[in-house]
Amino acid sequence: MSQTTQQPSGLFYIGIDFHKHYSVFCVIDGRNTILERGRIDHKIPTAFELLIKRYPGCRVVFETTMNWHWLYEVLEAHLDHNDIVLANAYKTRIIAEAQVKTDKVDAHILAKLLRGDLISTVHIPSKSTRERKEVLRQRCFFVRQRTMLRNRIQRLLSAQHNLQLPQCSDLFGKKGISALCKLKLPDPAGLLLRQQLEVLESLKIRIAEDEATLKKMLEATPELDFVLSIPGMGPILAAVVVSEVDDISRFPSAQKLCGYAGLCPTTSSSGGKTNNGRLMRACNKWLRWAFVEAAWVSVGCSPYFGNYYKRKRTMGKKANTAIIATARLMARICWQLLTEKRAYESFPPAQKLQGQPEEKPRASSCSIKENKDFAMPKDTFPSRSD
Repeated sequence: MSQTTQQPSGLFYIGIDFHKHYSVFCVIDGRNTILERGRIDHKIPTAFELLIKRYPGCRVVFETTMNWHWLYEVLEAHLDHNDIVLANAYKTRIIAEAQVKTDKVDAHILAKLLRGDLISTVHIPSKSTRERKEVLRQRCFFVRQRTMLRNRIQRLLSAQHNLQLPQCSDLFGKKGISALCKLKLPDPAGLLLRQQLEVLESLKIRIAEDEATLKKMLEATPELDFVLSIPGMGPILAAVVVSEVDDISRFPSAQKLCGYAGLCPTTSSSGGKTNNGRLMRACNKWLRWAFVEAAWVSVGCSPYFGNYYKRKRTMGKKANTAIIATARLMARICWQLLTEKRAYESFPPAQKLQGQPEEKPRASSCSIKENKDFAMPKDTFPSRSD
């Protein structure tokens, strides 16, 4: 496994090509000399500890994969977190476009990029934030399953002849579910309906368990209250925003947060001509989903966001384009609130004094200051995702 027996000294850089069951590593020094290469089976995680001890003061880099946090937790126990670098696999194109691509070559390239400080890094959230994200993703997964199941039930019921459905506002509410359980449908429709209702009840219990766990995890998180104060933000959407942002100080401006959330269009500028295209693909899709869902709710419950959306529509923008602009405005406001550590607040419009000439209306912009003048206080409006 090892190609050297001498005790090295100096600066060392370890590139790891991380896979599901094993990892391939390459160690180089400050002169780009390969000191050691090898393969580590994940059934023996202590091999990572031995590797680090052989090269004191080393720095380690590996790419983002599905279970990157497993390797990070193994390395974190023996290295300072500043010496562990998580590379953005999407931006490490020198590996993806290489003519000769093997595990050994990939590990060597990662080590060389780390030595030259050319790694495009990815933010590594704390363990508590990673655990909270897992619970949120599990809850969202169950909600998607619940929606699919409800659609199947609707399809099954619509295929029946002369079926009298219960007269209620919500077919899947307490009254509606009780009526569906009493329906007598001919087999196999009756069997399918019974199975679907049982799974639906099980999903309801699992979603409630996840929401209770999230509530405990977020009890000591003041940032949640700041985001919840924005009109349209429900408990789940606010939890997603807080978890995905993690630390607002890593975004030097509101525009950086909008770009991270994928709410800004791609830009191509050359020869004095600038063209804006579709939204950026390389983004945090969970954060974009949360802001867009909250924007749809806010345009119906907040005069400020509602007027902003209507103004975009009157300018000829399509509904999806206008709602993205509204979500971008909401992201800018969110950045301001988290940066200043305060809640969203509103002030009544200034009253016109008698004899004072009427002020010409000004076009509202995406500035945060205008938001304080026109925004309404937070109300209890449900999120579309709930």
